[in-house]
Amino acid sequence: MKTLSIFTVVLFSLFTLHTNAQKTALTKETIKVWGNCGMCKTTIEKAAKKAGAAVANWSEETHELQVSYAAAKTTSKKIQQSIANAGYDTQDVTADNGAYKKLHGCCQYDRKAAATDVQAANCCSDDKCTKAADTCKEKACCKEKTCCKS
Repeated sequence: MKTLSIFTVVLFSLFTLHTNAQKTALTKETIKVWGNCGMCKTTIEKAAKKAGAAVANWSEETHELQVSYAAAKTTSKKIQQSIANAGYDTQDVTADNGAYKKLHGCCQYDRKAAATDVQAANCCSDDKCTKAADTCKEKACCKEKTCCKS
């Protein structure tokens, strides 16, 4: 009888632990992400999941990414940064010009104004310049090409 009581307590404890583990709340959010096609959809969703999203579903029509994630493991900002690193602008994070240019031709969308304004404000006229205009005073780095990506 004592063995049966212990077995019952252990079984109940395991059931309670399993039930509580399933109740981990996921944060659901909608994030605006620019893109064009099915290839964009695959890349955007993969980048979101790489950053910790449990669920990611991007719509070509609305340009909205529906994500669910555990707030203890990741944040909206981390997810958006991962998507920007893949070349796509989000509502809060603008992709680097180099990452955007690596996108397939059909995936290169009309960028929001803020993205093109930042790109135009480089120190040198060289498209590979990595310095912002406000940090480059004498443009010596342009002559030596030390500010340019290889």
